[in-house]
Amino acid sequence: MKRILLCAAAAMFSSPAWSQSPAAQPPATEAQPDEEFVADVTGAENSVFSVAVPVFVTPQIAETAAGNTQALGQRMAEVIVTDLRNSRRFQPVGPSGLTPPSYGQVQAPAYSYWQGSGADNLIQGYVQANANGTLTVGCYLFDVASQSQVARQGFVVQPAEWRRAAHRCADTIYRRLSGDTGFFDTRVVYVAESGPPGRRRKQLAIMDYDGAGHRFLTQGQWTVLTPRFAPDQRTITFVSYENGRPRVYILDVATNQVRPLVEGPNQTFAPRYSPDSRSVVFSMAVNGNTDVYRVPVAGGQPQRLTNAPGIDTGGSFSPDGRRIVFESDRGGTQQIYVMNADGSDQRRISFGGGGHATPEWSPRGDLIAFTQTGSFRVGVMRPDGSGTRLLTRDAGEGPTWAPNGRAIMYQRGLGRGQVWYVDVASGESRRVPTPLEGSDPSWSALRPN
Repeated sequence: MKRILLCAAAAMFSSPAWSQSPAAQPPATEAQPDEEFVADVTGAENSVFSVAVPVFVTPQIAETAAGNTQALGQRMAEVIVTDLRNSRRFQPVGPSGLTPPSYGQVQAPAYSYWQGSGADNLIQGYVQANANGTLTVGCYLFDVASQSQVARQGFVVQPAEWRRAAHRCADTIYRRLSGDTGFFDTRVVYVAESGPPGRRRKQLAIMDYDGAGHRFLTQGQWTVLTPRFAPDQRTITFVSYENGRPRVYILDVATNQVRPLVEGPNQTFAPRYSPDSRSVVFSMAVNGNTDVYRVPVAGGQPQRLTNAPGIDTGGSFSPDGRRIVFESDRGGTQQIYVMNADGSDQRRISFGGGGHATPEWSPRGDLIAFTQTGSFRVGVMRPDGSGTRLLTRDAGEGPTWAPNGRAIMYQRGLGRGQVWYVDVASGESRRVPTPLEGSDPSWSALRPN
């Protein structure tokens, strides 16, 4: 298939305003290779946190471009509950069935009531309309047993960005209770597909991690494949068949302008960014041989990193930028290799049954995600190739990591795909709703403030 890029190559050659206010709050007067392994989640990392999330209240009901502040408070609480539940590390209750606090209780909870709810933690907040058309959102975390405030976060946002405020609140709660970063205020770029086999319409699309805020970046005028978000989220790289051959392009997210990554007649594909967003590793076919190259995002002379018979493709940097994982059939089957960022010390790390493809290094540096060819199941292994574990049961491919390395998004289904993500520790998965069929997802880093 096209997304298992080695196979494809073999066939081919046989932004919105956002500001943060400090302490936004109500007035004080108101109130080995085939070894099976278990992910390293011990101590606090293995905890499940119970939280109560009542409706976010408003000091005064006011109409905004996104609805009135009372309705927004309800919707924000619902988004926070969904985010925390999706992480598999929280047991949230609410907002339905919980008594909303008064505005004066946002910073001074009625602890006697919440102690009876059975939740160890309480999230409360408010939504306030400002004279300049913005919203102020306050988000507070309390420990019910100790009756103390644990964290607070304030945001000033445009009404259209209310979901971002909810996601950022959930990220704050996740970080404070788990000690890890969240992944809720993130985006996903993917290929939206429609139409019959042989005449598929493939458009670049972007959405929030949960499927909200969906929009198309291209209109299907040419075939697009394997989009990848830059870590700084300023650009997206992808492969296009605009001129009848695969070629890597760079899209500027702010302007929607598109340009080739490298000039010349050679076919290029399988792009991925370096952790600093300054360079891209990609595959290029020259004189019948396909190797991994590296080039600055701004352009320049590509540096050849591999030089072996067969097809080398699918490079992905380690989070420190010192190593690259890639796939190659130089040994006769499709397998995963690791090398230094300058191309030195190339060595194979996958030795299990079947082929291995589409490797991507975890942002935590502890695991590499891959697709097992044949069964087309998504799995993970350690960077030395040990401790392989398959995470999915149904056919899928093309894993991409959440920024905290706790979940993987992937394409489920071959030919007509859907976007799903799977929790690495538990193996639990859920579908991300998209208006069309989806393939080739790429998960962004946390969005900048």
